[in-house]
Amino acid sequence: MAHRALRTLAATALVGGLLTACTTEPVNNGSTGKGPSGGKLVLGFAQVGAESGWRTANTKSIREAAEKAGFTLKFSDAQQKQENQIKAIRTFIQQKVDVIAFSPVVESGWDTVLKEARNAGIPVILTDRAVDSQDTSLYRTFLGSDFVKEGEQAGKWLVKEYEGTSEPVNVVELQGTTGSAPANDRKAGFAAVVEGDPKFKVVASQTGDFTRAKGKEVMQAFLKSHEDIDVLYAHNDDMALGAIQAIEEAGKKPGTDIKVISVDGIKDAFVAMREKKINVVVECNPLLGDQLMELAKKVAAGESVPRRVEVEEGVFTQDQAAAALPGRQY
Repeated sequence: MAHRALRTLAATALVGGLLTACTTEPVNNGSTGKGPSGGKLVLGFAQVGAESGWRTANTKSIREAAEKAGFTLKFSDAQQKQENQIKAIRTFIQQKVDVIAFSPVVESGWDTVLKEARNAGIPVILTDRAVDSQDTSLYRTFLGSDFVKEGEQAGKWLVKEYEGTSEPVNVVELQGTTGSAPANDRKAGFAAVVEGDPKFKVVASQTGDFTRAKGKEVMQAFLKSHEDIDVLYAHNDDMALGAIQAIEEAGKKPGTDIKVISVDGIKDAFVAMREKKINVVVECNPLLGDQLMELAKKVAAGESVPRRVEVEEGVFTQDQAAAALPGRQY
């Protein structure tokens, strides 16, 4: 239970420049985003990468919110490599930014660089993803989603969908990036629900790295090695959309021959739901920018903040997709 509590203290942006030269984006809107010394608050943000539509929306939200808040944003794109994020964080420390925020590529391996930030007196905010450090003093707060809950929601939909039947249900799973918090937790949450019913069998589970191309590639392999697949559970929409291409190319009908469960809630997924190709999407909200700027102001000023701040999210099915689609912001 303690391990899960630590894991769920975390809860996944477009390009910002290579790590060797973090980009600086000053803003000139006369806002009141002040740092401790009275000048503009300087926020260093180390993004995972630009692996999905969700991440693109996440980065856009952060850039726009920083400008609106009157911050100077130093942004770095890690291109899904932990070593790039660590390098970026060390650059932010050398530049003496006021606050560091980042969405960790993977959960482990952060203690050394986070201790360097703490020793420099720079507060750290985790966004979207977790770290598994036992030393929770290394960061001030986490802002994002409960990935375990998202996995549970996916599992609950599946259980309800097959309620009243005893026939075997073969499930294939497209996992996110190996070692990342959303991949670990969405898998664990889903398994905790479906493992209680013996008719559900996960016959294959493999990473698709959260990308559309890899999702298609892995689904093609699943279809070749497993003749009777009833359900696909994808840890994000981009992998699900890639997998749908593979399903159609194999002569099967996604959403009917193979039911599709996905996580995130990007527009393309809602279009696929409207077309009956995805059955359900568990929402993961990327629009964290405004909340991040408010937290950054507070931690820079030495104010207390909650250890965890969650965003509002829902679960959407095919009959809700058409009505919800016009309002999707990402």
